[in-house]
Amino acid sequence: MDLLDITRDALARGAAVPAVACYDFTTALGVVAAAESAGSPVVLLVPPKTAATTAGLRLVSALRGLAEAASVPVVVQLDHARDEELIVAAVDAGVHAVLADGSHLSPDDNASFVARMVLQLGPRGVVVEAELGALPGDEDNARGAGSGPAAAGSVPTGMTEPALVAEFMESSGADLLAVSIGNAHGNYAGDPHLDWDALDAIRGRAAGVPLVLHGASGIPAADLSLAGERGIGKVNFNTELRTATLDWLTHSLPVLRANGENMLELEAGWRASAEGTASAFLATLSGAPHTR
Repeated sequence: MDLLDITRDALARGAAVPAVACYDFTTALGVVAAAESAGSPVVLLVPPKTAATTAGLRLVSALRGLAEAASVPVVVQLDHARDEELIVAAVDAGVHAVLADGSHLSPDDNASFVARMVLQLGPRGVVVEAELGALPGDEDNARGAGSGPAAAGSVPTGMTEPALVAEFMESSGADLLAVSIGNAHGNYAGDPHLDWDALDAIRGRAAGVPLVLHGASGIPAADLSLAGERGIGKVNFNTELRTATLDWLTHSLPVLRANGENMLELEAGWRASAEGTASAFLATLSGAPHTR
């Protein structure tokens, strides 16, 4: 099953698939272990700054091997990629899917960029995600993101405009569509407020294409649990996992150093921390009981 298959299957159950940023192999081992325990698919996201190095492309190849050995569907995806050469290199290294991110461009130029990637990668079996609208914040750095209630009658900068969706999807040919409905990368400044009405309008114009929610770390679980029922087939997590891992390291390093500079315990604890966090993501997105 590819990314499109697993998101459609999840949506049919009123669920969504978690996509988890993996900067390293130990984190990925924990995430896959959580997915196998839950019997559910998962997506391993490779950030573009990680992929844009020799070591990063080797990580992609290692993740592809991990995915092929897993007992559940595991997809490796290059996240937020704007460089066409990097996209091709990551595909050569083994990613199954790519977010061809033209969200910084005009809608027409964004659609053209995505269409080029679909034309080039589609014959290779690579699923292409697009993003319409732009999210505040930095996916690699928890500082500087923002969200909160918009002023009455206003539309936050970068929000996906429902009126543009149908034409964008027809022009781009994207397999999935990431939306901006009040979500943000990094930590939220204040409480996140998702515009569910905008999401419904986007969904109505997306012609059945699965939607994607980025910047899920910090959004209440009660909201995220509704994702599948609202047409969101994939939900991306990054900051929450990094925070949990660094919290574990902060508390554990003194003990590990005192216990003979124990690298085996370090790796096992790191993996277990990632597994626990990913398990929570999987449970949140598993769908309401009445839709299973």
